[in-house]
Amino acid sequence: MESLSVFNATASFPLFSSSLDHPRPHLSLTPSSYRPMPKLDVVHCAAAQAQSSAVAAAKPKEAKLWGGRFEEGVTDAVERFTESISFDKALYKHDILGSKAHASMLAKQGLMTAEDRDSIHEGLTEIQRRIESGEFEWRTDREDVHMNIEAALTDLIGEAAKKLHTARSRNDQVLTDFRLWCRDAIEAILVQIKHLQVSLVRMALKNEGLIVPGYTHLQRAQPVLLQHLLLAFVEQLERDAGRLLDCKERLNFCPLGACALAGTGLPIDRFMTSDALGFTAPMRNSIDAVSDRDFVLEFLSTNSITAIHLSRLGEEWVLWASEEFGFITPSDAVSTGSSIMPQKKNPDPMELVRGKSARVVGDLVTLLMLCKGLPLAYNRDLQEDKEPVFDSVKTILGMLEVSAEFAQNITFNKERIQKALPAGHLDATTLADYLVIKGVPFRTSHDIVGRAVAVCVSKSCQLQELSLDELRSLNPVFDKDVYEFLGVENAVKKFCSYGSTGSECVASQIDHWVTKLELAMG
Repeated sequence: MESLSVFNATASFPLFSSSLDHPRPHLSLTPSSYRPMPKLDVVHCAAAQAQSSAVAAAKPKEAKLWGGRFEEGVTDAVERFTESISFDKALYKHDILGSKAHASMLAKQGLMTAEDRDSIHEGLTEIQRRIESGEFEWRTDREDVHMNIEAALTDLIGEAAKKLHTARSRNDQVLTDFRLWCRDAIEAILVQIKHLQVSLVRMALKNEGLIVPGYTHLQRAQPVLLQHLLLAFVEQLERDAGRLLDCKERLNFCPLGACALAGTGLPIDRFMTSDALGFTAPMRNSIDAVSDRDFVLEFLSTNSITAIHLSRLGEEWVLWASEEFGFITPSDAVSTGSSIMPQKKNPDPMELVRGKSARVVGDLVTLLMLCKGLPLAYNRDLQEDKEPVFDSVKTILGMLEVSAEFAQNITFNKERIQKALPAGHLDATTLADYLVIKGVPFRTSHDIVGRAVAVCVSKSCQLQELSLDELRSLNPVFDKDVYEFLGVENAVKKFCSYGSTGSECVASQIDHWVTKLELAMG
């Protein structure tokens, strides 16, 4: 069986934990303890389908578990077209977890014996072992992960397995699996978000006091501390984490027991299975339970916003690594070359971060279009909801990991940045503030400083190079103390509003993030 992992990285974070507690993950933040990206069980669909098809071709087809009213089997083309085992076997752990909880509930409610329950639990544990060791045979003629596991369980333990699907449909079963998978995927993404935040804050700490040009409209605007700019991305990522936590809270309701759409007449206890699986409560409406994909849309929307933030970070660094800016130099470890131009050193990882954001947004659009015209309740169209989610999660995890890797391998070219600072009259707004302090209305101050800039342009000089007489020719309120407001260093010192780029304000922001992210200092 081919690997079910997305990346060949050593996982230290168990994505598919059976733990019922889901706090925001703790991450040890010493430099040596950064965790590699966790493995995520998402199947490589083409290879899996080819393998499953080969297995199916080698054996006679089984009668479908739902085939009682049918007189003939489906054609090979229909079977190939409708199978989902090539990708939904990524849900195997959650399917087994849900089935164990369901069997325990059925036994408690007198719908199966304790002996049958124990036999089912042992059989499911053995099936999970076989899957994870590569011994398990995935069969296309068994359609999906649920039927593969149930049929294998029947082969393994016999008649007791046939009781497992009591008061359960694949409609509520798959959504239970999917919600559990998404819940764990959110935890994995939260770990990587925090890792990137830590990388950015550490970068900020290494570059204390470094002033860079701030831009609006991609034109020079005002001087800002590099720390301030980096923390802007940290703030964006924090909102991304908050959206994921909100999404997890809303998706954490259990559809199991809703059956096909109407519930069941059997005396099941949906609260028991919900509690056993770590859900907040059972979903109130059985029709909504099997048709809802809001949680998927919200999850993909959240991933899309994160991807856009990462794309903007990528754009910033790609520009800054160019010869035209020259503000950063990525190390060779995160750069690539050209097959024809020997001199090239390209920041390809961040270009791909920028590019892969389109893929994540595309996954969201796919789901939106999938759901837009569906009547209640379940429709087979919804089989198509999983691959975009698997792809979105795999892609966003990769984007976060490589962005953190890139951040740890950047050198800021302080001399180049220093030489670039005089251009653009970055202290003009601070000069306008000076006039306001002197009692000049801001609109008048704006006009005066605009005329001062025009003088500088005509003389090819900076505002701080204008003589006091030249400034007084524009307005007599100027005095010798004006030079305390001119130059980028003086301008940055004058910022004092909450959240601004002033040194004290930024130091306070740094302290906040060091504490919040539990950064180990020293």
